[in-house]
Amino acid sequence: MPRSIFAFIPLILFVAGSLPADERPNILFIMSDDHTSQAFGCYGSRLAKLNPTPTIDRLAKEGMLFENAFCTNSICTPSRACILTGQYAHINGVHDLGGKIESKRQYLALEMRQAGYHTAMIGKWHLKEEPGAFEFYSVLPGQGKYFDPVFRVQGAKKWPNNTIQFKGMHSSDAITNQTLRWLKEGWDHKRPFFLMHHYKAPHDFFEYAPRYADYLADVKIPEPANLWKQPAFGSLATRGANDELLPHIGTSIGRRNPRRNYVKHYKIDSKLSDEDAQRAAYNVYLKHYLRCVKGVDDNLARLFGHLEETGQMDNTVIIYTGDQGFMLGEHDYMDKRWMYEESQRMPLLIRYPKSIPAGSRTGTIVENVDFGPTMLDFAGVKTPSVMQGRSFRSICESGQEPAGWKQEAYYRYWMHMAHHDNPGHVGIRTKTHKLIFYYGCDYKGQQQTPPGWELYDLAKDPTEVVNQYDNPAYADVVTDLKTRLAALRTRVGDTGQDFPAVEAVIQEFWDYDQDDRKKAEEISHTYLRSRSQ
Repeated sequence: MPRSIFAFIPLILFVAGSLPADERPNILFIMSDDHTSQAFGCYGSRLAKLNPTPTIDRLAKEGMLFENAFCTNSICTPSRACILTGQYAHINGVHDLGGKIESKRQYLALEMRQAGYHTAMIGKWHLKEEPGAFEFYSVLPGQGKYFDPVFRVQGAKKWPNNTIQFKGMHSSDAITNQTLRWLKEGWDHKRPFFLMHHYKAPHDFFEYAPRYADYLADVKIPEPANLWKQPAFGSLATRGANDELLPHIGTSIGRRNPRRNYVKHYKIDSKLSDEDAQRAAYNVYLKHYLRCVKGVDDNLARLFGHLEETGQMDNTVIIYTGDQGFMLGEHDYMDKRWMYEESQRMPLLIRYPKSIPAGSRTGTIVENVDFGPTMLDFAGVKTPSVMQGRSFRSICESGQEPAGWKQEAYYRYWMHMAHHDNPGHVGIRTKTHKLIFYYGCDYKGQQQTPPGWELYDLAKDPTEVVNQYDNPAYADVVTDLKTRLAALRTRVGDTGQDFPAVEAVIQEFWDYDQDDRKKAEEISHTYLRSRSQ
């Protein structure tokens, strides 16, 4: 690797914050792409017995596991922007994969740097603009490649023209190698470090390192029950009138969605029945995915080993998360984007033995806009007013939810019917219930798929297979959650000002009376005809 990538701009000497420099911990923020809570041992899912993450599980054993950490928009670029800015998508402007955050708005890195931390960003970036708020960076261009990856680095040329390539190497190995080299040769040991270490894996299409080809080869992967049967799941918005849009809403594992499914992608034998083909595709898909996860876990063993050897392991706040969740066959969906649990929930583990009790867990609701303020708090830095999130450091250390803490998570997916055929939607998630409103239009307010509401009682139905929205027994719950959702939208500033035409559609179908439902059915028929042409 060229030495030139460790040539840094001058150090900032001003140190902010309340903690003396020699008492401040290092902060290591590790994020993998699409690593969902089902694919951990410590979260106790159906896949836990496969033991895919022994290294990562150590963070839960020796730190805190969050049961209710949520992204506010389950797609790569917006989630990363929320973490870096501490703002919701409608405030930072990153609604979708086309969004970007220029250096002056990379608030988390700027605050850490002003506080005297040595800042570095290594791995997947996906925010288009130069990560110029960091003193060092080596980042994948866009999504990046799994093999022979190219990285954009600092250098004599203007961003993004300085690059290095790691030929013959898997991206997870290359990212870890660069982080280890920075820790050994680039880090100024006179200052604590703030390091964002981001893997591409296990993003689709799950290209694992060849050494994992035999991992789980002879294992039948446990299946979610709702891969096969869920007659009360969904709504007019996600199924269409009389289920007529089932082939067109949400890409699939089996042949349900003929446009995009894993039976087609993995070239499963066309002679197999639909059920057998779906089962075969599921097993191929999950094995590819878990082999990528295994590569991440093994690389973190190398990274943690170095921290142990250098005496920094216990002096470092180590945070592990995914940029969102991921559907691993649940509801016969692939990818993420949905507000359903497997997609909205983020894995979140935090280890810092000096103040976080080992083996602790919390059901407190936290969102990715809170990650930045929490890291700043551990660094002794006050949350800047530009950030909407709130530090949950005290929760990590005490296990107690402070008075006045949020009781709802907000969600908004904007990319209507893009890539994986997911309708645009907005919703609220409490500790016991989830209310989702699929408004069914694009940024211009053009109605394409039918609007509809879904309500799930998570206490009784954690796998979300029974939509209770039209159940008279839940009428008061619906009224309450709609009121709370409207208030939450106001509180976080999502007033519809960025896309007024979309907001007009949301308001039109908010009550969802009989006239609204009739119109939604007509929209369903119209959309079906458009797909048949």
